[in-house]
Amino acid sequence: MVTNAQLDQTCINTIRTLSMDAVQQANSGHPGTPMAMAPVAYCLWQRILRFDPNDPIWPNRDRFVLSMGHASMLLYSLLHLTGVKAVNPQYERLGELSVQLDDLKRFRQLNSKCAGHPEYRWTSGVETTTGPLGQGVATSVGMAIAAQWQARYFNRPGFDLFDYDVYALCGDGCMMEGVTAEAASLAAHLKLSNLCWIYDNNKITIEGHTEWAFSEDVATRFIGYGWNVTRVGDANDLDQLERALTTFKKESDRPTLIIVDSHIAYGSPNKQDTHAAHGEPLGEEEIRLTKRNYGWPEQEKFLVPDGVRQHFQQGMGQRGQAARAAWMAKFEDYQRQFPQLAGHLSQMQQRRLPEGWDKALPVFPPDAKGVAGRDASSKILNALAQEIPWLLGGSADLAPSTKTRLTFEGAGDFTATDRGGRNLHFGVREHAMGSVLNGLSLSKVRPYGSGFLIFSDYSRGAIRLSALMEIPVIHIFTHDSIGVGEDGPTHQPIEQLASLRAVPNLIVLRPADANEVAEAWRVIMQMQHEPVALILTRQALPTIDRVTYAAASGVAKGAYVLADAPGGKPDVLLLASGSEVSLCLEAAEQLKTQGIKARVVSMPSWELFEHQPQQYRDSVIPPSITARVCVEQASTFGWARYAGLTGEIIGMQSFGASAPLKELQKKFGFTTDNVVAAANRQHRKPAKAA
Repeated sequence: MVTNAQLDQTCINTIRTLSMDAVQQANSGHPGTPMAMAPVAYCLWQRILRFDPNDPIWPNRDRFVLSMGHASMLLYSLLHLTGVKAVNPQYERLGELSVQLDDLKRFRQLNSKCAGHPEYRWTSGVETTTGPLGQGVATSVGMAIAAQWQARYFNRPGFDLFDYDVYALCGDGCMMEGVTAEAASLAAHLKLSNLCWIYDNNKITIEGHTEWAFSEDVATRFIGYGWNVTRVGDANDLDQLERALTTFKKESDRPTLIIVDSHIAYGSPNKQDTHAAHGEPLGEEEIRLTKRNYGWPEQEKFLVPDGVRQHFQQGMGQRGQAARAAWMAKFEDYQRQFPQLAGHLSQMQQRRLPEGWDKALPVFPPDAKGVAGRDASSKILNALAQEIPWLLGGSADLAPSTKTRLTFEGAGDFTATDRGGRNLHFGVREHAMGSVLNGLSLSKVRPYGSGFLIFSDYSRGAIRLSALMEIPVIHIFTHDSIGVGEDGPTHQPIEQLASLRAVPNLIVLRPADANEVAEAWRVIMQMQHEPVALILTRQALPTIDRVTYAAASGVAKGAYVLADAPGGKPDVLLLASGSEVSLCLEAAEQLKTQGIKARVVSMPSWELFEHQPQQYRDSVIPPSITARVCVEQASTFGWARYAGLTGEIIGMQSFGASAPLKELQKKFGFTTDNVVAAANRQHRKPAKAA
């Protein structure tokens, strides 16, 4: 008769051997960590995790994040063996397995659900895309914050709709990454007791033993942060693992770090405890010998013994199904007693907006003196947040400068003692802020974070992942150009706009005046699968007279004709974004006195413009008109596509300088006279094809 201990071991070895076989068949991957951590993952999933495989998007499920994404076969094996069902982007349950056995056999191959690293939205049951080390654990902090905030907003006496825990499995590489330190510090400061990181302490990285580069005392480090730290001396000890996880669930005042001592490639006679098992297959002969050590049929590949799937169903499956069923029954009663809150929960989960969400968007009157982009955005953000209760965020210690603080009555601050606040304080932790925003968005909260545009470089890894995952994170960046002035080249963004525009699926918006800022926010809030970088000025921008010039609603199309020549037949096109649009309007008026007809095109978002039909794009920037001047206080990189082969680009060819703004504009050519001169040169040139 098979004992429970024997069945436990069979399940663990199934995870190990599936991982070994998949990596070998792909001739690519990381087998060692799944072999080492299979008992840890098994214990967590089978005995602790509250997760229903039949509904992997149930709102109150526990979250599991594989921060060491290179060990992806560990997660894929679990998704297959526990029978997690697939869910499509429209939230319709498809019924088929998220990971079929054939997907495991096609690990790392084109269109397999088992990509090289776990990908959110591609494989159901994957809570976040991981691979870049440290991102998973940092993202898990956002998930834990979201759980606490949702509990405060939605829970009512007798209706604990949100009380889920967040688990993240990480390794030595994650521990070395700076973003992990930022996130761990923030998690401890906020006392996120629903957060548990499990640290695979195997002392091996790609180059070799960690003694080459990593010798700190991790336990002492995390105790210093303010974490609860416990240790399991043997990754194969299920009882000790369960005891550590149970201890975490009893912790009420601190996040928990469980340090697990393990052996990479456990059971491999020649590669255990070596870096050879980290990033390459074991080899057919080594796999055969390892399976012999496990008491496994040596020639069998992708074997799932009888009873393994049933065992997972009787453990995790039944526990998760019962928890979800109880939650759904409770939610039915909740809908009757708290219909407005229930409606908000449904809207939030499906990324829909409340009725009338934009009714309070301000309209700004014409004003030559104008208002700074950041100030206009502040007014708009506060108006929106009062209508969209799950819109929340903060800054990397820069809210007084980015103007992103929610100031209306009841907005409050999210702290260790008040989970209901809408203002988050990330501290000077730009990278962790980006990752936390991703975790919040993955939990269906609508988050924003802010900083200076120059510091977007510090957030780049997280921004890229938000675009890859297709989640609508809002990245607000102010101090957008050499307009920063006296702060000098260290704070004057030059290449940042171009580099953000290079990120696929990231929408970059650089509005020209207060009303374009309002229309930009109207576009942003309707995004469901695209993150946005909203680029705003520190300096005041003239508020354009929309009676004389075109309506700001053109922002929705990315670029639009703001001012045109009589009959729509210009001699020259002036193209710009942001603060340079007003400069082009001034130049157009001056050109008119010289008998040169100019069209001014405001281009707040290249990405939105490129999404428009060709006919519209040609109507804004006619191919037949090759006399063009593009103006932007940033790198010229990328503007050639709109300037054409013979157009001129007035932009930055170097870093900036420390001086008042007007002196910088003169030094670098951002003056009306310079734009007019460029337009004259374009007007006089021989006609050529664009």
